[in-house]
Amino acid sequence: MAAQLKNIFEDVYKKFMNMEQSRELPAKLDKADIQTISREDRAKAGWISPVYTMSRKVRLDMKTLANNRCAAVFPCTAETEVYKVLRTRILDCTKKNGSNTIMVTSALPREGKTLTAINLSFAFAKLFEQTVLLVDGDLRQQDIHKYLGYESDRGLVDYLLDRMPLSEIMTWPGIDKITLISGGRLVRESTELLITSRMWELASEMKDRYPDRYVIFDAPPVLTSADAMNFAQMVDGILVVVQAEKTNVDDVNAAISLLPIEKIIGTVLNKFAPTR
Repeated sequence: MAAQLKNIFEDVYKKFMNMEQSRELPAKLDKADIQTISREDRAKAGWISPVYTMSRKVRLDMKTLANNRCAAVFPCTAETEVYKVLRTRILDCTKKNGSNTIMVTSALPREGKTLTAINLSFAFAKLFEQTVLLVDGDLRQQDIHKYLGYESDRGLVDYLLDRMPLSEIMTWPGIDKITLISGGRLVRESTELLITSRMWELASEMKDRYPDRYVIFDAPPVLTSADAMNFAQMVDGILVVVQAEKTNVDDVNAAISLLPIEKIIGTVLNKFAPTR
């Protein structure tokens, strides 16, 4: 298991971060020659950009996103490229069998799973032929909307307890091809809510309604409650976030032992500081 902690993403991250300071264009290529693909040309190449008329609309502040390390929303950063590599690995694992629901978790709190889920979702939203729904699945601590810097008084709990329509808890942040569910009341009986028939029906609906959509759940840490284990039964794949120089190998082993091993896509090493 210790070998899994030094996964491919460590090497990829090191490569991009070490190159960041020297990423100069070839002498014969002027920066003006590199263009952003127009919306018209994207449409010709298969770009899908739904109009979210049924979702609540909010506007995200780019400065807030940068300050909160939501780096993958920006087009040209080394961090964005790393999340694109992670996205590609996930596509490799899921496309062949039609999987499209991913749970992001960790062994213990404060290991970076929420930021990983957010940045991975932004990376998926950049794909031409995919959309993404990011769901805050921690019913005891709703953090996604806080990282993104918008107010939200409704979320998954409101759907499960108050039977609020899905359209009323879903938010469109003004960014193409991504919608969000985060906010609302916090409850102690989260485990019991997650095994209700209403939650299972919702998970099934999210998976099957749009074939071009990936659903990414930010799930609670595995070792703090039974919630992550319940989420694991509803999703196709699982990512386990491991914080460099912090996460104990025994804790990772314990967490993975509680999850269905056939669904684990891999581990993601977070906060790795490469040596130059």
